[in-house]
Amino acid sequence: MQQFDNLDDYIEDLKAKSAKNPTCSNTHYNLGVAYLSKRDFMEAEREFISAINESPKMAEAYVQLGGICLQRNDIDGCLRYNIQASQQRPFFAVPWGNIGFVYLQKGDVDKAIGALKRAVKYDPNFVQALSTLGSAYFQEGELDDCIEVCEKAVKIQEHFGPAWNNLALCYIEKKDFDKAAECIEKAKQSGYDIPEEMIKDLEESRS
Repeated sequence: MQQFDNLDDYIEDLKAKSAKNPTCSNTHYNLGVAYLSKRDFMEAEREFISAINESPKMAEAYVQLGGICLQRNDIDGCLRYNIQASQQRPFFAVPWGNIGFVYLQKGDVDKAIGALKRAVKYDPNFVQALSTLGSAYFQEGELDDCIEVCEKAVKIQEHFGPAWNNLALCYIEKKDFDKAAECIEKAKQSGYDIPEEMIKDLEESRS
């Protein structure tokens, strides 16, 4: 594989390839990813749409377009693109994880849980989906289910802060304050920002 000194050289090479073969969806997709690395969302969006025009079943391009929508705080657009991705590749875990995340943001917890369960079924090691599923269970008051999926998440990826945060919340609810403090410490070690209010409340509960 050809090595490039910088991203701009790589983009120029891809643009030259695309000019020679404009119907190659993979080149458009790779260009989109390269533009994303530069945070040039407009060019990235253009290339992902070109990729889909040439290859309508390219689920990854729909997912990327959903991510661009999220950057713009367009959660409905994000949902729409990820649903399209899931229709093109029903067993692709990533769009289901994103669909679950968006439904949770919209306050539709039941739909979120349904989508996230699918994501985890198709990819049992999908840490983000496990943790988001934990958040959904916590919102429903299903503390044991939240603990179960978040413990799975941190077994797969020890330094996954959001899962430790969920575990801390569960143990606070269960009044197991020592265990909650351990989870908060793990979350902090993972670089996750725990709300000061939560730490203060826990310290007061333990004293």
